[in-house]
Amino acid sequence: MIIFRGHHRVLVQGITGKQGTFWTEKMISCGTRVVAGVNPKRAGESHLGVPVFATAAEAMVKAPYDVAVMFVPPAMAKGAALDAIGAGVKLLVCLTEHIPSHDVMAMHGAARRSGTRIVGPNTAGLVTPGEGFVGIMPGHNTHVFKPGRVGVISRSGSLGTLVSLNLTRAGIGQSAFLGIGGDPMIGTTTRDALEALDRDERTTAVVLVGEIGGAMEEKAAEYAAGMTKPVVAFIAGRASPPGKRMGHAGAIVTGNAGGYESKRRALEEAGVTVVDTPGQIPEALTARLAATAAARPGESADTRAHG
Repeated sequence: MIIFRGHHRVLVQGITGKQGTFWTEKMISCGTRVVAGVNPKRAGESHLGVPVFATAAEAMVKAPYDVAVMFVPPAMAKGAALDAIGAGVKLLVCLTEHIPSHDVMAMHGAARRSGTRIVGPNTAGLVTPGEGFVGIMPGHNTHVFKPGRVGVISRSGSLGTLVSLNLTRAGIGQSAFLGIGGDPMIGTTTRDALEALDRDERTTAVVLVGEIGGAMEEKAAEYAAGMTKPVVAFIAGRASPPGKRMGHAGAIVTGNAGGYESKRRALEEAGVTVVDTPGQIPEALTARLAATAAARPGESADTRAHG
């Protein structure tokens, strides 16, 4: 489970904090079913109309949930994650960044053993326009997100927001936004997200927003080569010097590994259209959808973009 759906029940860890409060209000306002929160110091209270529990395990018994989202500081992230994983959560959205590496490894190990899907760390979250969102993306803003048929994958929350805004302004709606996170050790990769959108019946095309560093885009390209759904990509960091961290911890190029040219070449060889700037995505996507529609008589590009 990677794509968030409106029927999913959500637990907010750290619900009473400043950020937890702000974003929980926004999530609820656009339809997200927040059923419980966690703060050991305020267990037994109600916050924003949501019951607060001491642990995720207690919440699972009294207010069962499918998704947990973490608004907790780095030092507390491991404990919060293991609490939710141990409770049997299906999807854990880890917004926290700067978590110690050994803690992240422990989180991923526990998730693998329990069958929990982790998105993040350092993700901005997940959005399904018209249904809700979990995280810190502006899923409540109809000027940024609108329901449609194009899935968006991004390591960066800010770039993902910009791309979704550009699509919406061009009249192209989104089936889902998947923010996979910018840390070096993340639970859901670009390829994982691409496979999920390829399987998704609501999605007819995909926009992939990548970055320099690592090999996730190259691995995603291997899968994209066998897809029938059109894919358009933008890779950030074209002018970044080797060996220098640019924003995300994972966006570091060492030698020829993880460089812009290798990523672009792999994607283009797989049949993905790669653009130079985010502003070119709507036009490139429209062209790919039109070409796909032409190959399938009776189906228009508008139908494939909007449903």
